[in-house]
Amino acid sequence: MTTATSTAATATPPARQDLTLIALVGLAHGISHFSQLLLPPLFPWLKEAFGVSNVDLGALLTIFFVVSCVVQTLSGFVVDRFGPRPVLFVGLGLIGIAAFGFGNSPSYAMMTFFAVVAGTGNGVFHPVDYTLLNRKVHPSRLGHAFSVHGITGSLGWALAPAMMVPLALAFSWRIALMCAGALAFAVLAVLWFNREQLALERVVPKKVDAATEHGLSFLKIPAVWMCFGFFFFYAMALSGVQTFAPAAARILHDVPVNLAAMCLTIYMVCSAFGMVAGGFLVTDPARCERIIGTGFGVAALVALVLGFTSVAAFLVPVLFGVMGFGAGTAGPSRDLIVKRASPPNATGRVYGVVYSGLDIGQAVAPLIFGTLMDHRQPALVWLGIALVQGVLIVNALNVRKVRRTSLAAA
Repeated sequence: MTTATSTAATATPPARQDLTLIALVGLAHGISHFSQLLLPPLFPWLKEAFGVSNVDLGALLTIFFVVSCVVQTLSGFVVDRFGPRPVLFVGLGLIGIAAFGFGNSPSYAMMTFFAVVAGTGNGVFHPVDYTLLNRKVHPSRLGHAFSVHGITGSLGWALAPAMMVPLALAFSWRIALMCAGALAFAVLAVLWFNREQLALERVVPKKVDAATEHGLSFLKIPAVWMCFGFFFFYAMALSGVQTFAPAAARILHDVPVNLAAMCLTIYMVCSAFGMVAGGFLVTDPARCERIIGTGFGVAALVALVLGFTSVAAFLVPVLFGVMGFGAGTAGPSRDLIVKRASPPNATGRVYGVVYSGLDIGQAVAPLIFGTLMDHRQPALVWLGIALVQGVLIVNALNVRKVRRTSLAAA
């Protein structure tokens, strides 16, 4: 009788149940990434409206990501203690409030305040999402769950410029931001009506192992910090592409404004397709680092081509697409590397700390790339992106080396 009960408890959940959860988590994740690109597509309008420099505009993103970094690290502990669902609802609500606040801001100072609010909302998503996926999705479907999670993030990034720029051109940048706020609240409503799918039973283990006995013990694991470094440099490369790369390409290759505005959306859409491919390529976890190295090697080569060769204007969006696809293939492998570094019952904490590297990188990069643009050095923007992508390749190989050393020592 006990055996039958145990077998039933560990049976594979229905595919529909897993797919519903993956879709809901992906929808929320898309809004997180959407919020990160609310402002960059509107930089030309904001610069004129508030009379600020590129560095000042980049500082709004720095504030956003510094706050998100702190919140992300802390929210991992909150998620492990109280569960992911309430934390997710609060995050979505804050993003909606911030978008409406941006749209009604009378000054640059008020924009900085709502950057804090938006960063607070954005900081909860990775600990929430990966706790839900790792705890509720069957292991046989987890690779595809990570792939979908990455795809929805890329689509959120792609949606932001595709939505914000046309609305700003047709109406105003303020209307565009208020529409973004309405979208965030609409997604919150969808998740609220499906809240039972997001419920997670809290598991309190009778015996706590050494890795989780103390809340911060996981910080002693070298692979955790290697993953943190990887995400830091990944975010720097991504932020360079998202913030000033389209403008740098426009200057270097005389790309029309409307075509330059499409570059980021094309990059993100192709990145999503790359993540689909990456989800199938990573069937063997041992290949994670090689997939990452190949993907970012292609992306770095394209960055150098855009920065230092003569390219016809109509080919620039195509090259953005190739670069996005290459980087996208690394996404599922990246997430599996973190999962392999996570001790049991510490998912929220590990993902909170590791993914805070994303926020720190995205906080630092806009200031660096914005300074280069203010000094009229668009080619150096592309060189910086290529160099950071090269660092990612080395870092991925180091993660593999650290893990092998740890296994040998064990």
